Amino acid sequence: MQALSDAATTQAFGRQLALRLPAGSILLLAGDLGAGKTCLVQGLAAGLGIEEPITSPTFALAQHYPLPKGGGLVHLDLYRLELPAAADELFAQEEEEARALGALLAVEWPERLSSAPAGCWQIQLSLSDPFNPEAGRLIEVRSPS
Repeated sequence: MQALSDAATTQAFGRQLALRLPAGSILLLAGDLGAGKTCLVQGLAAGLGIEEPITSPTFALAQHYPLPKGGGLVHLDLYRLELPAAADELFAQEEEEARALGALLAVEWPERLSSAPAGCWQIQLSLSDPFNPEAGRLIEVRSPS
């Protein structure tokens, strides 16, 4: 578990992580609202060289950020999907798209899936102090087994 003091540190962690991940990696980002999942994805995008603004795809469900020379990022948010079957179907579609692009797939709210897909990076974000969001975050990264 590593401490991240603020949004800038969370984004910097994401930038460094993007440089170390194999192409086509799938990241399952778990954490409460406000824990920094989208902030981490903004850092991942910057590390990949994506310059457009990254926002939470809570209402769109998925955002695609392809790079001109291949690769890129697919950002998926399953928060609004209450039925595991719907989350599983959307995940399968976006995983296929990410693989076709050779892109990273970052999935917020993976607990909406009926089960955790195999071969994924698991990232847990939490607030250091739930009563003080300015106190920073904690992050734990587990590589695929």
